[in-house]
Amino acid sequence: MLGEVFYWLFNMSIAASLAGIAVLLIGKMKRLPRRFVRIFWAIPFLRMWIPVGIGSRYNLMSLISKITTRSVVVYEGSGILTMTNSVMAAKSYFPITYKTNILENLFRVSSVIWIIISVAIIILLLALQRITERELRDAVLLRDNIYISDKVTSPAVYGVFRPRIIIPVSYADKDLTMIVAHENAHIKGADNFWRILAFVTAALHWFNPLVWIFLKSFLMETELACDERVLARLGESERKDYASVLLHCAEERNLFASAFGGAKVRIRIGNILSYRKLSLISAVAFILLAAAIAWVLLTNAPA
Repeated sequence: MLGEVFYWLFNMSIAASLAGIAVLLIGKMKRLPRRFVRIFWAIPFLRMWIPVGIGSRYNLMSLISKITTRSVVVYEGSGILTMTNSVMAAKSYFPITYKTNILENLFRVSSVIWIIISVAIIILLLALQRITERELRDAVLLRDNIYISDKVTSPAVYGVFRPRIIIPVSYADKDLTMIVAHENAHIKGADNFWRILAFVTAALHWFNPLVWIFLKSFLMETELACDERVLARLGESERKDYASVLLHCAEERNLFASAFGGAKVRIRIGNILSYRKLSLISAVAFILLAAAIAWVLLTNAPA
């Protein structure tokens, strides 16, 4: 049973890699709002979690299927739901019958190694989160949902279900308007939840080196998208203030916190200074483009 799970997970990881590479290339388009690029990262992550998809002739997998990848019908008599089968190591499916005993043994042993390392990574992540929560338990309330602590070096949101904005002690007397606006945007977007889900996804697909590249890009786009959500409510002079505050914030990296200076500052300041508000027509065009890209990357080739 575990061998079958790993077989399909391995296939899902290959399909997700193709979708992720496409999203990386799409993200190179400077005119695209980073909020949309960040949403695009849901496509490869969905590929890593959902084994089935709708069969269609007009998608990336149909193009790839002419070379290697094939699709398998989930239920006989219905070609609508399919599963991507890039490995093609079996003679039959549901249950899987491998072409050779060597392949069967290979997937059985690999599945045991996969589950051991995946569980170990997830346990490590949970332990690190628990340690972080304990370290910041003594943070002192400043006002509203803002706390101060001498154990952080940059403002950040900590926590998933009851998120708190925690700032260094040295920031207590500073103007926190821009910082709080940024961190509240993280809270409203539930960014810490999506951050943890992304890490768990990477833990399940740890054997795929591209997954770690995708994770890094997703975390960067999360910060850029958060900046855009704040900038959409600011005037031009306020945006310069926002960039100035960002420049003076120390960079801190934390797996479970959305830090104000937690991404490449140079890239973020460049995006802030070049930011332009979307018109209604542009927004509709981007939504249609996003829907088309999602269809092309999420659907499978017909069986």
